[in-house]
Amino acid sequence: MSKKWKRRAAVIAWVLLLTYGLSGLFIGLSKASYFINKDYFQTDPFNHTLDDFINKLWVFELSKITKEDAKKEITVTKDEIDEHRYRYGNLNEQITSIKEQYEGKIQDALEAKNEEVANIYKAERDAKIEDITKNFTSDDHVRQKIIKEKEAEIDQYFEEMEQYRREFLDLKNTFQYYLRNVETGEIFTNIEGSPEQVFTSKQMAFIKTYKELSTADRYQHFGEFNEAVERFYNKNAAVFTGQIAVPKAAPESNTVLQEYYDFKQDQIIYYIYTLVGIAALVLSIYLYKKTEVVRVFQPELDQIAVSYNRVPIDVKFAVFFITVCIAIAVLDDSWFLFGYPENIYSFAEGVIYHFFWTTLSVACVLLQAKLLVERYKVHGQFKEDLSKAMVWRIIDAVKSAFLNRRVGTQVIIILAIVFAFGMGFAAGFVEPIFFVVYFFAFLFVGFPLFIWLMKRIGYFNRIVKHTSELAAGNFEQDLPVKGKSVLANFARNINELKYGVKASQRERAKSERLKTELITNVSHDLRTPLTSIITYTELLKTPDLSEDERNSYIEIIDRKSKRLKVLIDDLFEASKMASGNIELLKEKVDVAQLLQQALAEYDEKINESTLQFRVTGLETPVYAVVDGQKMWRVFDNLIGNILKYSLEHTRVYIDLKRKDNKVIIEFKNIAKYELGCDVDELFERFKRGDASRQTEGSGLGLAIAKSIVDLHGGELTIVVDGDLFKVTVVLDAS
Repeated sequence: MSKKWKRRAAVIAWVLLLTYGLSGLFIGLSKASYFINKDYFQTDPFNHTLDDFINKLWVFELSKITKEDAKKEITVTKDEIDEHRYRYGNLNEQITSIKEQYEGKIQDALEAKNEEVANIYKAERDAKIEDITKNFTSDDHVRQKIIKEKEAEIDQYFEEMEQYRREFLDLKNTFQYYLRNVETGEIFTNIEGSPEQVFTSKQMAFIKTYKELSTADRYQHFGEFNEAVERFYNKNAAVFTGQIAVPKAAPESNTVLQEYYDFKQDQIIYYIYTLVGIAALVLSIYLYKKTEVVRVFQPELDQIAVSYNRVPIDVKFAVFFITVCIAIAVLDDSWFLFGYPENIYSFAEGVIYHFFWTTLSVACVLLQAKLLVERYKVHGQFKEDLSKAMVWRIIDAVKSAFLNRRVGTQVIIILAIVFAFGMGFAAGFVEPIFFVVYFFAFLFVGFPLFIWLMKRIGYFNRIVKHTSELAAGNFEQDLPVKGKSVLANFARNINELKYGVKASQRERAKSERLKTELITNVSHDLRTPLTSIITYTELLKTPDLSEDERNSYIEIIDRKSKRLKVLIDDLFEASKMASGNIELLKEKVDVAQLLQQALAEYDEKINESTLQFRVTGLETPVYAVVDGQKMWRVFDNLIGNILKYSLEHTRVYIDLKRKDNKVIIEFKNIAKYELGCDVDELFERFKRGDASRQTEGSGLGLAIAKSIVDLHGGELTIVVDGDLFKVTVVLDAS
């Protein structure tokens, strides 16, 4: 054998050594909780078997339940009577249903001139109607029917329970027990002789002593759950003392003892396989570091890398991940060790089969890992390959095809048609007659359709490019509009959009200005009371402060705190209104009465002011479907604004009327301050008529009022004519 092949054989041997080491490590870790520091009688399978035996022992022997005992526990509640009575509806519904069931049968019998059969159906119908009627007139009648049903269920339960008796007898042959009822002193056992002589370590493989073995909650469901049986078991629950054991000398049918010996054998195999595997893994790592075993395959690796590096990065990592998962699954598979083979040949076959697939999967993982490391240890290569990933290619292709969904769909349909023509053309080589037909079809339909498709895609791309230039602020010439297709409409819309860009820029500048004012106003209105609170809080810390001064400062802090709370509450409510995140509880409301209530709230302030209110239209009820509380807030805000911003010694006019199924409320007053701003800006948050912001308002009143009216589907408008300030609220009348 040449030196080169010897090196390759050494590499293969190293891979086998590494595979065995990894297999030993994986199996050692996965089976550690089952084998380490345990014997079979500490495992979950045995504990489940033991619990199953105790449960069946209680059911079949310790409890001594009979059908008669269970039937004595039957109870019928008022709810059960009602449920049985109304199970299929009320009395009329049930009688109607019975009549409908028999009506067709009786009619068919009469049409067949078979009165005897018809009379039988009528008798059955009348008997059922009579029985249903008794259900609704006598609780005892229903109770007896329920008891019969439950007795039948108990009979069914005991029939099903007998199917489990064979399992209990097998378990009874497996375990030996000696149990004494603590309360009655009754002994239950299947041993001969005294327990001190029988339950010894010499005779028993397992012994468990119970000081208090409670049978409470050990009711085992055999088939369907039965309430009466469970009630009997729980009522007759008992506590036992004694021992349960597994004898060493047992028949071959004792599966527990056989599993015990199998467990000991598997435990020895587990320790040997795991320890040798860990040693092999350590040795393989040592050889890798000291001998550089992979170098002999470097020429082959370089050749493979040329093709492997052409694969997209996401495909490479997906395949690598799948390979790793397969390798882990195969390495963790221990069936060949603990599967109890029939003979040495089947065991050897299982080992060879296992190591073939584990070695193959590990070799695939090592090969891919080596190629990936060599590829991406170069700086910047990972980022470059990531940009060329298959997923990005697919996403880019889909995005490009469906930038406009309708156009993309049309393209897919047209491509399908072109593909069909191509398939038809190929079919012509199989059957010449198809070749003639599809050749001309492709020549005069398919090819022109393909040319038309290319032109459409080019037109679409020019539109996309023009749109990008427009977004960048580069105003080019108008796009050519050809025909009435979706692309032509798209081009037309782009041309129209271009003329609106400058208007949009102006609106943006205005929005930025309003945003700046909003921030300034919010800061001013929140800082003013907060500054007062901080200032007077510091003054309160003065040691020699008199009681009067202290009370005065506290009063100021209290007033400013309430002012700050009002501002924050108004801002929160305005935000909720603007976002539409509010629920309206609409009902039919007399708007005249609602407006009168709002005016009554301000009656004292109106009397104290120098304003003269002229209110009309409140004599006749005017109804609308609105949220009364929210609409009252609208009137409250508008009246509050009138009192704050009206010129002293002037008149205020409020008029309510109904016109053309609309409720119209007008508020007119003379403004105290000159309204120099845009009327629409008065609806902005924190916008006030007084530029100096010396009034007590939050600047949110009109914004909240308009939001509430908008949520009602109404309209709130403002008209400013010199110093005349007019607010009009329009709602749908009811």
